[in-house]
Order: sequence, then structure tokens, then C-alpha cells
Amino acid sequence: MFQKGEIVELIIDDYAFGGKGIVKIPTSQGNFIVFVDNAFPGQQVKVKIDTKRKKHAEAKLLEILQRSPVEQNLPFQEISGGPYIYVPIELQKEYKLRSTLDVYSRLAGIKNIEQYFDEFIASPSHFFYRNKMEYSFSSIGHSFVTGGDVDDDFALGFKRRGTWWKVENLDKPSGLFDEQWETNLILIRKFLEESGLPAWHPPQKKGFFRHIVVRKSFFQDKLLVNLVTSSTGLNQFDIQKFAIFLKEIFKERLAGLQHTVNDNVADRSKIENGQNKLIFGSPVVIEKLHGLEFEISMESFFQTNPKSAEKLYEKALDYVFEEDTPDDKVVMDLFCGTGTIGQLLAKRSPDTRVIGVDIVSEAIEDAARNAARNEISGIDFFCADVGKFLKEKPEYLNQISTVILDPPRAGIAPKTLLKTIELNAENIVYISCNPSTQARDMDVLLKAGYELKKISLVDQFPHTGHIESVVKFKKISNEG
Repeated sequence: MFQKGEIVELIIDDYAFGGKGIVKIPTSQGNFIVFVDNAFPGQQVKVKIDTKRKKHAEAKLLEILQRSPVEQNLPFQEISGGPYIYVPIELQKEYKLRSTLDVYSRLAGIKNIEQYFDEFIASPSHFFYRNKMEYSFSSIGHSFVTGGDVDDDFALGFKRRGTWWKVENLDKPSGLFDEQWETNLILIRKFLEESGLPAWHPPQKKGFFRHIVVRKSFFQDKLLVNLVTSSTGLNQFDIQKFAIFLKEIFKERLAGLQHTVNDNVADRSKIENGQNKLIFGSPVVIEKLHGLEFEISMESFFQTNPKSAEKLYEKALDYVFEEDTPDDKVVMDLFCGTGTIGQLLAKRSPDTRVIGVDIVSEAIEDAARNAARNEISGIDFFCADVGKFLKEKPEYLNQISTVILDPPRAGIAPKTLLKTIELNAENIVYISCNPSTQARDMDVLLKAGYELKKISLVDQFPHTGHIESVVKFKKISNEG
């Protein structure tokens, strides 16, 4: 049917979980299915076949040749991080809801999944909702005229779809991040280009300008900026002049400017990969969730869509407090990150003891600092591998009222999930940024004597294939 690496043109027929377009090609043995990342029904697309199997193939989207009839014109520049921005939000909801419930049915073997569905929680803001964005430089740009590469360029924006070496200039807002910042990005690009120093050349792994990372506080309405460069040509760059330029544009909205010098050839912007210096202002911004303040540095983990995160946490806490929590037991927040939900829980129920566990030391440090800032007591944070922590703390067996789970996208390691089940908690509230791995874990929980009570979906990332979920389980048997 197809060969790996082959470039073909297709028309998308349907939508699958996670933002995959489906193409159905009739054969004598039935339909051959092609999955295309970030494509939408009705689009005519150019794709590159990545993998080929007997009955299906997976393809990378290279170009949209013709839009779906349902797509609408909006004053935003389409980027790979928001592939469905032209699709009406109600249609996005419809496809996300149907495909996600289908995943639970198939992977967890749950019939009549609709009877457990509680609520689809839309993002309060459909546009400009992100609080962090990373922009890349490249000396290889993309020509919209020829469709090819432009070498010796100075591009600043996002990687061209299907490539790692060339960048498309962002010439107008993407609709995802701060409108003022992205409107002025073209001026920032021109200012830096006039320095005479080159943008990074990904294949040759040389150049000066590498990334700009921006954090936003919706509460303060401020921006924290980190410019990432190499050291080659550093003595020719006037960072103070750049700081003055940014201040002139953003004035009091500019919370601070950092400069990271990173000579690591890996294409990463993280501060730990280089030497970071605060040029002026503050190294942090403050965000507020449900009345609590959270100090966020450039590298802090924090929910990308804070207004939607409030809705997600509110739903999770509603599930925790549907039954009274006995004062002599604890709520255990596993994979707690910066401890946001644990602090909100402690604020809502000061008499409840909360245990937060996460393996990332920086996250636990942020959690402890923010708990002190919010004067939250009755919560203890532990930096530890969740599985090892549960193994080394047998005193919590049969003492947990509710376990809150919020694991990474890969889900919970099987042994860690078994240790969690051994706690014999009355309730489990499982938050997931990847319902497909949650569905796998759900099957294990159901077989271990837990009953599925409710499922809510939270659209934290409009215009993408991502969806998050909050699921409530209740113990119905003490048999493992």
C-alpha cells in the first residue's frame, strides 16, 4: 500500500483520540487505516509515511493542501502547537469527548461508559490562555513563496511542521499566548537581527541566538523573559541594550529579564543546561489559584492554563469531599508536583492532614515555599519516588481516606500502582493528562476491587488534541 518515507496526498475521514486524523482506504481485506497527527476531518493533506504495518500506517503531517469545510478564518497565524485553531470550539469539544470516552471503553473494557460521564469542562478562555511559550531561532527559515528552506536567514518563531531544523517566523499572534508579546515579536526579531550576530544553525550546531522563553502571570499581568544564547560572540552582544528595548515596549508589564548562556549542542532551552543570570527585575512571577498565591520561576512546573487548572482542581476536590473525610486519616497526594491541589485541599479542610510526594526535588522545594507563603499548615511534602515511599511507609496502610493521583503522561508504573492499591484507601481521585494511560490503570483498579463512580473531562488546551480527565473510584472490596 505505502512505503516508509513515502510522501502522499490524502483526505482525512475521521478523528481519533489524541489529535490523529484517520484515513480509511478500502482494500480486499477491509479498510487500511492511516493515522495522521494533528489532522482534522475534511482536510486534504500532504503527509510522510513514518511507520507501516499490515493493516495500518502512521504518518507525519507536512502540509494542509485544502482546509476542511468546517474551518473558519481567524486573525491568527497557525502553528504546530495549535493545529485546530480554525476549527470551531464546539466541534473540538464534540470530537474530544467522543474519542476519549471511546478510549475508556476499549482500553478499560467498560461498557456503557456514558453512564459514568459527569461533565465536560471547557477552558474559560479559548484564546491567549497559555502562561508559558518557547520560541526558537534558526538561520534556516521557511519560504512561504517557494515552500523550501532559506539558508543564512534569521528566523524567530516555531519549528516548521515536520522539521527540526527550520523555523517559521511568527509575524502575527498565534492565538495561544499573550497577544501583546506576540504582536511585538516581529520587532524583537528585527532588533536582535540588527546586532549582526547569527541565529542558531541546527544542523551545524553553531550560532548565537537560540531561544526566547516567556512566562506570564495572569494575576499580575506581567511577563518574565529568558533569552538563551551560546557564548560564541557574547562579547559583541549588549544585553543591557536589549533590556532597555524590552522595557520601552512592555513597560511595567515586564517583570524581569534573564540571560542563559548555553553551549550544549542539544536543542533545549532549560536553564540547567547553561549559566543563567538575572539582568534586571525579578526572577519570579506570582500566580493565583482559588485565592492562594504561587511563586513561579522560569523553570517551575506550573499548570500551563491556570484559569482552566482552577476548574480542574475544583472538580477533583469536589470528588474528594463528596464523602466526609475522617479527621484521624490522611489524604495522600501522589505525584504532587508543586503541591497545588494539596494546598487547595488543606485550605478547604484545615482539619485534614495532607501528605504530598514527588520525586522532583525542585518541585517539592517550590511546594514547601508556596505553602509557607500561603500560611498553609497540616500538609507535609516528601521528595521521594512514589513507589519507594509507599514501600517504606507501611504505617499508612488502612489509614488513608483518599488518594489523589496526578502522574506524568506515561501513567503509573505497575508496581507503584499495586503499592497504591495496597494502601486500601476508601477513595481514589485520579487526575490524568493522558486518558489512554489512565484507562490502562483503570482496568487494574477495577480488578483490584475499586468501583468507577464518575469521569469528567477538562479541556485545558483548546485547539490541540490534548484532553485531561478527573476520575473518581470508590473501594467496594477489601480483596486485592
